[in-house]
Amino acid sequence: MTFEPLRSPAGTHDVLWPQSARWERIIGDFADRARLYGYKLLITPVIEDARLFSRGFGDASDVVGKEMYVFEDRGGRTLALRPEGTASVVRAYIQHRPATPWKVWYLTPAFRYERPQAGRYRQHHQIGVEALGVDSPEQDAEIIDLAMGTIRAAGLSDIELLVNSMGCEVCRPVYEGVLRAFLAENVHAMCDYHREHWSEVPLRVLDCKTGECRAVTDSAPRISEHLCDACMTAFDTVQTELQVLGITYTLEHRLVRGFDYYTRTTFEIISHSLNASQNAVGGGGRYNGLSEILSGPPTPGIGFGIGLERLLVACDSEGAVEWHDPGVDVYIAELGRDTEVSLLAHQLRNAGYSVERSYENKSLKAQLRYAGRLGARIALIIGDREIAEREVILKPLVSKDEQFTVGWDRVIQETGRWLEKWKKQ
Repeated sequence: MTFEPLRSPAGTHDVLWPQSARWERIIGDFADRARLYGYKLLITPVIEDARLFSRGFGDASDVVGKEMYVFEDRGGRTLALRPEGTASVVRAYIQHRPATPWKVWYLTPAFRYERPQAGRYRQHHQIGVEALGVDSPEQDAEIIDLAMGTIRAAGLSDIELLVNSMGCEVCRPVYEGVLRAFLAENVHAMCDYHREHWSEVPLRVLDCKTGECRAVTDSAPRISEHLCDACMTAFDTVQTELQVLGITYTLEHRLVRGFDYYTRTTFEIISHSLNASQNAVGGGGRYNGLSEILSGPPTPGIGFGIGLERLLVACDSEGAVEWHDPGVDVYIAELGRDTEVSLLAHQLRNAGYSVERSYENKSLKAQLRYAGRLGARIALIIGDREIAEREVILKPLVSKDEQFTVGWDRVIQETGRWLEKWKKQ
């Protein structure tokens, strides 16, 4: 019986080298940058109780209603594959009750059932941070600074920061009433979907990317005109902080993000090199009521997420995130077999040098050709005579230096000396 070759499921993808080298660079830079801001790594399960997301996002959200992967496990529990990072972080905070302020960063796969597009997959990957326990507009600006620094470090320059305030439990209901009245008079001009569903969550009409709804919301009442004094003061402080930090931004009254839990500061970073309907490479905001929604203690919070796949698509469009293959320090070319070679490779690696070797009985010419393809800087040639005389032939591969013989007990020292010399040339 023959079977069709298995492939990855629709909407997922494999990340192979050398593409994975770009991921490694971005993730490594983000981890280093997050540490400078005081964030520590948090790892949470990919599966969660489905109620975590239905409570956090709202049952009427597209994520819960249309996109979330939900299943019943063998014990009859209703679980979901995580669609984003924030809710899991807040759940972990409620469960473990760490001291606040609690500042964490994460790298996680996220799952949403939607039509695959460039940079959008049913399994995609996010990097992000969350800070719980402090309600400060200065922290809001610092979070935005971290997000912008991460994206610029990836090489993007044709980007724009959009900011808004979504108000709070005091002023947002007032604004929602004003917005509802406006939309009721303009239902006929909305897109097909929102002509039927606009009244469920009127704020989501502002987030609609269709030409019809954007034309309607161009003249919609702005939430900034209905903020309470506390929210207005906080939002003014955020803008002042961004100006002090030299971060340019655009006020976008339609920026409400997609989840019910956001309060006050919201922001999005868009790439102008991408299609306008799918141009957000990162975003986030404050969610001061999410812990209570999830049955936790009152705890303010703010964070952001950056989609790695979308970020890399934007980098490709700008020609950014060029990867550099570091090559190999040492290639051991063996003419024969001896356990001493395995020991030498082990010792070189422990000394901090990258080492490759051949495990096949190939000719010296074939081995050196392969070493060249690997970008090896040095070849150590070892045959039966070298084993017997406790010597190694050190052959430079990236310079015109002549090869020379090294005593076995000086191989690591001479390898390091030559590599340092080469680096200085």
